[in-house]
Amino acid sequence: MSRSRLPGARVPHWKGTAQMAPRRMPVPPEVAIPMSMNIGAPAKPVVKPGDEVKVGQLIAEAGGFVSSPIYASVSGKVKRIDEMLGSNGRFMPAVVITSDGEQTVYEGIAPPEVTDLQSFLAAVRDSGVVGLGGAGFPTAAKLTVKDNSLIKYIIVNGAECEPYVTSDTRTMLDDAPYVMKGVELLKKYLGDPKVIIGIEDNKPQCIKRFNELNTAGLAEIHPLPSLYPQGGEKVLIYNTTGRIVPEGGLPIDAGAIVINCTTLAFIAKYMETGMPLVEKVVTVDGSAVKTPDNVIVPIGTPMSAVFEFCGGFKSEPRKVFYGGPMMGIAVPTLDAPIMKNTNAIVALDDKDAHIPEPTACIRCGLCIDHCPLNLMPVEIHEAYEKRDGAMLETLKVNLCMECGCCSFVCPARLNHVQTHKLAKNVLRAYQAEQKAAAEKKKAAEEAKKEAAAK
Repeated sequence: MSRSRLPGARVPHWKGTAQMAPRRMPVPPEVAIPMSMNIGAPAKPVVKPGDEVKVGQLIAEAGGFVSSPIYASVSGKVKRIDEMLGSNGRFMPAVVITSDGEQTVYEGIAPPEVTDLQSFLAAVRDSGVVGLGGAGFPTAAKLTVKDNSLIKYIIVNGAECEPYVTSDTRTMLDDAPYVMKGVELLKKYLGDPKVIIGIEDNKPQCIKRFNELNTAGLAEIHPLPSLYPQGGEKVLIYNTTGRIVPEGGLPIDAGAIVINCTTLAFIAKYMETGMPLVEKVVTVDGSAVKTPDNVIVPIGTPMSAVFEFCGGFKSEPRKVFYGGPMMGIAVPTLDAPIMKNTNAIVALDDKDAHIPEPTACIRCGLCIDHCPLNLMPVEIHEAYEKRDGAMLETLKVNLCMECGCCSFVCPARLNHVQTHKLAKNVLRAYQAEQKAAAEKKKAAEEAKKEAAAK
């Protein structure tokens, strides 16, 4: 990453809800809670239709180590366990609960007993928390490291570089003390690594807030240039520590763990209250939304109810998605539920959602110049067109984080991100063929040796 300028793109600073403290919406009549709200294995339901449930009661246990338990976000009765269409185009189980409107809290709620690393990790796992900035990786699995001496840095991600999204900004303004309590917990149980809180410099109030709270010097408050995708793990690690995550590696291979600021605040709250993850602060914005806002939403609430709480639409939405406009995921229906990792829902009108027709590449090099990982989208596109797996491997297409900088700056409006996704499939097929050929060759050589020995 040796450049005269920082890589990335200067995206519009659409943060109109940054000064809006979250409002709690009324309990919806019904929630549909997906069993797959994290990277890894889906959760397994432990309830059945007809069961009465209360807020915070376990309704699904983790399906494996890289998984997360799920809890009822409303009190009421389990209506059914059904298949629902996810934004990835796949069907997944969901527990549908009819709310009684009472929000009765489950009587088993109590702060966890934490005395050492193992009980701390168990508590994080039991809380149901995943990466709340959008990634959705189970936090307990992320914090489980074979040797804690490998953890040199914990980087608290407060970049929030996507346009529109301000739910993390509200955490940093409203729940900064809990973020700092979370820092104390991580330092206590993970071997006292250096903690860096990275915040883009377009959030001066957040930076000021943490500087005021950091009197004991528990963390380094690190202002970052306002440049997308500053919140990407590899980018954030490099821009705060100078370390590079190796190809195919994880942040811990660079001695770092990255944790979202809202995730960390929630962990600290859970340690105090014992209430698992049952609701989210969600930014509701976009050119089609009548009254943008930050809203506290029970997990499983349909998007339509959240938009209605914000006054509905002032114009017909052409595209609606989870997250911000750079890496957000479009949804097929407004029945799509708020999930654990939903930090925003954005609805764009026809003008903003319109995708111009691509034209021929003029080889201007802007996509290369702005790529945060020094990739070469033009060459990747050509290798993909030729289905050249070997060249795609050389060009390291698997390093692409699909941030969209290349597409954003392209004057020809080429959809590089889509091409990179398809190119990764070509590379996987090529690598599988290479592996199969190597295994076949090895088997033939072993058979030849055996025949010669006879």
